[in-house]
Amino acid sequence: MSENTGGASGTTPKPQPFYESEPIEAIKLKHPGRIALAVVLAVLAVLFVIDAANREAFDWPEVGKYLFDTRIVSAVGYTLQLTVYSMIIAIVLGILLAVMRLSPNPVVKSIAWVYLWIFRGTPVYVQLTFWGLFAVIYPKIGFGIPFMEPFFEFETNTIMTAFTLAIIGLALNEAAYMAEIVRAGLLSVDKGQDEAAVALGLGWWHTMTRVILPQAMRVIIPPTGNEVISMLKTTSLVNAVPFTLELFMKTKDISAVTYKPVPMLIVASIWYLAVTSVLMVGQYYLERHFARGVAQRPDVMTPTVETAAIGVVGTDGTYPTYEEKDGRTGIVPPRQRPGGGMV
Repeated sequence: MSENTGGASGTTPKPQPFYESEPIEAIKLKHPGRIALAVVLAVLAVLFVIDAANREAFDWPEVGKYLFDTRIVSAVGYTLQLTVYSMIIAIVLGILLAVMRLSPNPVVKSIAWVYLWIFRGTPVYVQLTFWGLFAVIYPKIGFGIPFMEPFFEFETNTIMTAFTLAIIGLALNEAAYMAEIVRAGLLSVDKGQDEAAVALGLGWWHTMTRVILPQAMRVIIPPTGNEVISMLKTTSLVNAVPFTLELFMKTKDISAVTYKPVPMLIVASIWYLAVTSVLMVGQYYLERHFARGVAQRPDVMTPTVETAAIGVVGTDGTYPTYEEKDGRTGIVPPRQRPGGGMV
């Protein structure tokens, strides 16, 4: 009985002919509902603009009259000062609180947690009101040894102006949120980075400033930019201190004289939008700067050397060879490397 190797009839099957397939003509999927929604939204936007342009209550000539008024420009300057000074203090204090939260010392960690609990758990307007009453609660501030006469003391009102109290109130509230942002950024860095820095002999300060924080900035920058923009708008609450020279209160004071509150609200909104737009551009470039080196790989990887089919070694008694730099002939793989040899 003979052995069949090619099938039931003992013959080798014929190869099937190859037919080249036609290219696929992809038909773009249509979204009529999406198009209809876009048309409706565009029509509503156009109608709103036309209505706003002709609405008497908006009083656009009044908006143009006060948009660059010296009192408004001065108020914008105070608003920017409140934002910048408060954020600088909040960022420094937030980093300190984040490190305290990550400390193995339970007392230090507990103090930081209580601070966050208080300042994140109460409204910022309530906190600013308390700071406005600071001189009532503490009429005098003295320095000295506890339970003894102070070495010197002074009236609180002499140094604690409304502007200073507004900065302190905004900064202490924002520091609680910045602490959590910084802590999240520090935790995003792999623990091996800290271990490698310690193995290289770096101290805590150099490890934090040169290894951990630069890598954590990629996570810290985006929410910090959002907090800066939020702080700019939160300055409108400092009338609780009370501080009345910032943008919102100044436009409110002018509207109390002109009896036209809507145009003055539009003036304030335009200035807020202008400043936040500049801050958003700065945030974009900061994010792009600290995101260097973490971009995704390209979809198509180009080979560094020319590729070709390599024959199987030993099937026909020959070996694929190549010429070494010193003129000798080597086989694939070469023997001077692990797993190969040299002829």
